[in-house]
Amino acid sequence: MAPPAVSLNIHSGTHGAMTGRMLGAVEQVMLDERLDAVLIYGDTNSTLAGALAAAKLHIPVAHVEAGLRSHNRRTPEEVNRILADRISHWLFTPTQLATDNLLAEDASAEQIHQVRDVMYDVALHHGAHAKQRSHVLETVGLGRGAYGLVTIHRAENADAPERLANIVDGLCMVAEGLDFVWPVHQRTLLALEKAGPLKTLQERLTLIDPVGYLDMVALEQDAAVIVTDSGGVQKEAYFHGVPCVTVRDETEWVELVDAGWNRLAPPHDAQSVADAIASARGVWGWPVAPYGDGKSASRLRDRLVQGAIQ
Repeated sequence: MAPPAVSLNIHSGTHGAMTGRMLGAVEQVMLDERLDAVLIYGDTNSTLAGALAAAKLHIPVAHVEAGLRSHNRRTPEEVNRILADRISHWLFTPTQLATDNLLAEDASAEQIHQVRDVMYDVALHHGAHAKQRSHVLETVGLGRGAYGLVTIHRAENADAPERLANIVDGLCMVAEGLDFVWPVHQRTLLALEKAGPLKTLQERLTLIDPVGYLDMVALEQDAAVIVTDSGGVQKEAYFHGVPCVTVRDETEWVELVDAGWNRLAPPHDAQSVADAIASARGVWGWPVAPYGDGKSASRLRDRLVQGAIQ
């Protein structure tokens, strides 16, 4: 990818501080660029900041991945999703459930466009050649199906010592029979250092620095099981045909749980986490296709252009 035309370089801090700084900075960009519309994606603080700034300037907003709900407003992502949807002009949904969520919240049917999931487009495009362009598997020294992959970064786990300890202890229990590779997010690394289990993890698991997208895809494709709290990685596990365990209390991608590709393992105790990981290995879900045919971006583009012309 080419470098971004504008980089605001805003990171770290509390949710309110980050969103406020983003809001002011992105508003100035919108004023300078004289935009016709603003396209926002997902559920991050930058998503919300972009939506708010555009709405205040009366610029139409298009939300990609609209309608997702975990029904847990204690998480910042859920708040961002709801608020972004409420002030968006176009609502591009990835699934039927997302569409139904918006209709239940009294969104106008004319606003909703069920284009399916652009992440599936990306997975098909890059998944075909990720391993040819990545050398991460050589670096970790593990073969196909010989390891589990771990990603933990969400505040509800990384910033909660008891939950993080349960995840760590559960992984260590399962690591007796399966190697694990863990690209450690900086936020999680600091939490592990503070809580104390980092040295034990380094002895039991393969901890590596965060990796780029193609390296991550290569790791996902060859894993025996994926343990994560990431919304995106849950889907990527399914895209690449790998069983997934999500260490959260709920998920916005419930169709993968229903189809048996993903299982929830709330980290209330280490044993339940270990049991979920052990039982997921070698168990695949039913053949479903909830995210489209890999042509979501084209449909999204066409409907956005058509709407702008009208």
